[in-house]
Amino acid sequence: MKSFDLTGRITRYQSGFFVVSTPEGVFTCVIRGRLKRRTFQGDILGIGDDVNITRLTADTGVIEDILPRKNALVRMDPTPRGDYQQILLANPDQLVAIFACANPEPHLRMLDRFLVVGEKQRVPSLIVVNKVDLENLEKVKEKFKIYPDLGYPVVYTSAKAGIGIEELKARLVNKISAFAGPSGVGKSSLLNAIQPGLGVAVNEISEATNKGKHTTVVRELFPLNEGGFVADLPGIRRLALWDTEPEELDGYFPELRDLVSECQFNDCTHRNEPGCAVVAAVDTGKVSQERYVSYLKLRYGDEAELEG
Repeated sequence: MKSFDLTGRITRYQSGFFVVSTPEGVFTCVIRGRLKRRTFQGDILGIGDDVNITRLTADTGVIEDILPRKNALVRMDPTPRGDYQQILLANPDQLVAIFACANPEPHLRMLDRFLVVGEKQRVPSLIVVNKVDLENLEKVKEKFKIYPDLGYPVVYTSAKAGIGIEELKARLVNKISAFAGPSGVGKSSLLNAIQPGLGVAVNEISEATNKGKHTTVVRELFPLNEGGFVADLPGIRRLALWDTEPEELDGYFPELRDLVSECQFNDCTHRNEPGCAVVAAVDTGKVSQERYVSYLKLRYGDEAELEG
């Protein structure tokens, strides 16, 4: 590699330009033409990608190569030419699913969908329950008690009261974290509590991106003072389940994946067949009924219902 070649991480994308952070500074880059000639229907690069660049000036360069990507959070954007694969974030270390314990009430089926996204993309998930100052904490913990046993840590926070902020900050240090959650859960306030001004900056980018379909899309990794980055994920409802076959879904529920082999029939739908190990586990309380319903809804949609 030549001395003027650098390796860095893409931290911002806007209007065909990529901002790449390197040990020798930040460079605004374009993509080398040969990379653009790739024929697949989707983004070539995304924020979080590690790339090799050639420096052109003190602050500009050309992206020459894309380093191997360990994972990515992707969604499909329908277009007249077909679905287009958008890379929302490359190489995430964790998916941070943020919900409020009240105002708005937590939608646990949406949370389960987020967790399936993380399982499918091999991205560990962290659950953040915000606004715990509004409810009795023990009652809130009861509502989310099943998740730690499934391998999903839960952090209880209140941006207003300063509860859980240090624990959350510690879990973000030196990681690329993808923040996701419904509106109204207090994400901006939570980000501002983690780092003053962070929530404001994230919100400004989100508003610019979501003003309309003709608005220039901006995606950005926001650096944390203590190390690491945070990205805000828009449009997570269409995230990463687009290429999932219904029969795959049990593999993305940790409590179900080992039960499937114990079912009497190889093509068991886990609804009303005799000898279904999944239904038996629900009946005995080994698998929570709420998570079972989430699984059925994801697999069968509106037709899903509990049998018996």
